[in-house]
Amino acid sequence: MPIDPSYLHLVHPEVERWDCFLYGRNSVDPKKKGRSVGDQLKDGHALADAHRWNVVDVFKDTGISASRHARKKRDDFEEMLARIEAREVRIVVAFEASRYYRDLEAYVRLRNACYAAGVLLCYNGQVYDLSNRADRKATAMDAVSAEDEVEGIRDRNLRTTRLWAAKGAPHGPAPYGYRRIYDPETGDLVDQVADGDRAKYVVELFKGLKAGKAQRSMAAKLNELGETTRLGKAWSARAVNMVLRNRAYIGKRVHNGVEHEGNWKGLVEPKLFNEVQVLLDRKLKGPGASTAVKHLLSGLGLCGVHEGAAQRDMAVLRKTTTSRGRWIYRCNSLDLSINADQLEAYVEEGVVAWLSTKEAADAFRQPKDDKVAKAARARLRAIDRQLDEARTAAATFGEDGEPVLSALSLAAMEKGLRPQRAAAEAELKKAEATIPDILNDLLGNPHADKVWNGLDLPQQRFVLRQVVTVRLFKARAPGVKRIEPGRVTLSFYGQTGFVPLT
Repeated sequence: MPIDPSYLHLVHPEVERWDCFLYGRNSVDPKKKGRSVGDQLKDGHALADAHRWNVVDVFKDTGISASRHARKKRDDFEEMLARIEAREVRIVVAFEASRYYRDLEAYVRLRNACYAAGVLLCYNGQVYDLSNRADRKATAMDAVSAEDEVEGIRDRNLRTTRLWAAKGAPHGPAPYGYRRIYDPETGDLVDQVADGDRAKYVVELFKGLKAGKAQRSMAAKLNELGETTRLGKAWSARAVNMVLRNRAYIGKRVHNGVEHEGNWKGLVEPKLFNEVQVLLDRKLKGPGASTAVKHLLSGLGLCGVHEGAAQRDMAVLRKTTTSRGRWIYRCNSLDLSINADQLEAYVEEGVVAWLSTKEAADAFRQPKDDKVAKAARARLRAIDRQLDEARTAAATFGEDGEPVLSALSLAAMEKGLRPQRAAAEAELKKAEATIPDILNDLLGNPHADKVWNGLDLPQQRFVLRQVVTVRLFKARAPGVKRIEPGRVTLSFYGQTGFVPLT
């Protein structure tokens, strides 16, 4: 049976000095709810002072769950276990059992460490001797209750999340560009609305990518403005990419792969959003996709000799210097190279000349397949309508108290319709995809050279990826680095030999 701390000296008269550890943990922000780690440790210090226990050290894990679903490691808890095993103290103190563990595996580890080292466990103002059978049973029952409590909380949270998703309500922290409005009396969420200039910055990110701007440069611009991500961190290319992929900006809520119509207004037009997804998908794989660009053709030009190699990287041209410090483009196989300035000038001249022609404009400005788009939209509406009807049926109960549609049937239906919806959405994106704005300014323009010269390096590379495949072949003699007839070929969009870099 547990011992009241007041009688501890009577039960263990051989102990002259009670050294102890204090432990505190909280899995939530104490400003929102729950007992703070500071308050827990304050109670521990008060208990130790009252019974003249010497506090050797304090351990605290703030904002970390102790359940089996936890994603973060409890560093202080792990250190405390090691020092218990080292027999540094005779007693460990926490506010309650659930501060130590909400997982039976963690309980067993703590129990075994205390048992082996002869350390007593204290919580709820009571002391447990884990060498005692009754105390081991009592602490084990408390551990089972603590684990069951958190599992119940998780089940309720998952159920609530599913219901909120079906209603289209937002979940988690507000996306960058939005702010939340709450009822001042109840604290309930009222609405999710555009957040002033930040909402404008979100739209600028989408328009910027469509205009060929690099994600890294757009992130740098946001940092210059003093903006941070929704997590308060500096912007990076990855953070920008996460914004550009987030369907919340077109008023959609995605839960477990199923899309729901959100009850907030999107910041971005669906047409622009879909165009950006197509561009991101093109850049997702293949050479030249890096946002950290320094040279016009690095990763974009191909070696005509090694293009059919099993390893595609062998066929890619990279800009580097010779032993004499001269810039060249070289095949990754190291047996083919050319003067960098000459190659870049040749490619730029050829690309600009082609872009200014009617052929270039005709190649890109093909009529859209409106029939495909119309069919895809109709299929999407039908799938969404069927899912909405099924969710309504699952939330409706008949006179017998049973739902009109069971949860299992609803889950099976959603699982079956999910790939169909994704396929219809992909067809719609492809059918609706339009020419990037940056190309619209160049195609068929007799002054395309002026537009080209006004573009920055990432934008120029973006255009090259869309319109041309550059191939380099061997010179007539070894060591020749200059342009020769037939040594460089340019295959433009719509022509034989053009290879999309995807």
